[in-house]
Amino acid sequence: MRHGKKFNHLGRKTAHRKAMLANMACSLIEHKRINTTVAKAKAIRQFVEPLITKSKSDTTHNRRIVFSYLRQKEAVTELFREVATKVADRPGGYVRIIKLGNRLGDNADMAMVELVDYNELYNPNGKKKKKSTRRRGKKSATATPPVAAETKASEEEE
Repeated sequence: MRHGKKFNHLGRKTAHRKAMLANMACSLIEHKRINTTVAKAKAIRQFVEPLITKSKSDTTHNRRIVFSYLRQKEAVTELFREVATKVADRPGGYVRIIKLGNRLGDNADMAMVELVDYNELYNPNGKKKKKSTRRRGKKSATATPPVAAETKASEEEE
C-alpha cells in the first residue's frame, strides 16, 4: 500500500530518480534556470527547496548534508556562497515554475524552472534600469513649422 506517499516516481527506479534530481538541481544552481517537463519541474522544486533552506546557515554539518544530495562540490560551494546570500531574507519559495507549452516531439508539457531572486524582470527589489533621458534640440526661431507654411501657401493662392 502507498498510503501517504505523495512524491512522483517519474517512471524511474529509486537510484535513477535520485541521480536525475541531483543532476537537475546542480544544473539549476549553476545556470539559475533550466527547461524541463512540468512533472520533473514539480519534483525538482520539492528536492531543491529544502537544500536552499539548509544553505542559509553555513555549517559543516549542513554542507555535508547538502553534498550527500547534490554530489558535486562546485554546486555545493555555489549554493552556499552566491545563492544563500541572495535568499537570506526570503522565508521560502526559492524556485519559480513557468509553463512554456508543449514540446514538439512528444507533446509533453514543458516548463522553465528558475531561482526567484535571479530574474530581474519579476524581482521588484532587483536592479532597476535607468531611463536614459534624451532631450530634443530646441527649434530655431527662424524656421516656420510645416503647418504654418502650408496655411501661408494656401492664403497666397487665394
